[in-house]
Amino acid sequence: MKYLIVGLGNIGEEYANTRHNIGFKVLDALIESSSSCFETARYGDVTKIKYKGRTLILLKPTTYMNLSGNAVNYWMKEEKITLSNTLIITDDLALPYGKLRLKGKGSDGGHNGLKHLIQILKTSQYARLRFGIGNEFSKGKQVDYVLGKWSKEEEKELPELIDLSIKYIQSFVTIGLNRTMNDLNKNK
Repeated sequence: MKYLIVGLGNIGEEYANTRHNIGFKVLDALIESSSSCFETARYGDVTKIKYKGRTLILLKPTTYMNLSGNAVNYWMKEEKITLSNTLIITDDLALPYGKLRLKGKGSDGGHNGLKHLIQILKTSQYARLRFGIGNEFSKGKQVDYVLGKWSKEEEKELPELIDLSIKYIQSFVTIGLNRTMNDLNKNK
């Protein structure tokens, strides 16, 4: 059984430790304990890992956030992976910092990466793990906040939250979307 696990983010050193790149950060942590590493391929940095008999194709799109749908669509077709076996990891302003929510469908919520995914895939019915980054910014400063670095307090909690994100991924690929939502969406 194959799964496509996509961490959304932007390429480039200037984005490396920003809130918007939490998807990249989660996937980097996921492969840390494996012998795998990302290789640059068409539309993204890609690697394969095994987990409990499943093959996970991990994708960090190199298309920049606003064109993420191109990378996801390409790799779904390339690896012959269904939408039901695809999981998108994304930052979410609507959730308080540290809150994680797995959903099987939903709007883009103003997120340009999700907006492009919906446009390219022609559906909003795909699994997404929403990583709450909060909305502690002044009026008109949303872009600066999303593309800003984590605060010292946030950084202290990140390892635990990333570990929880990995549990969501592992659960999604072993027991499925609905059971994972029931089991894990109770966090914080």
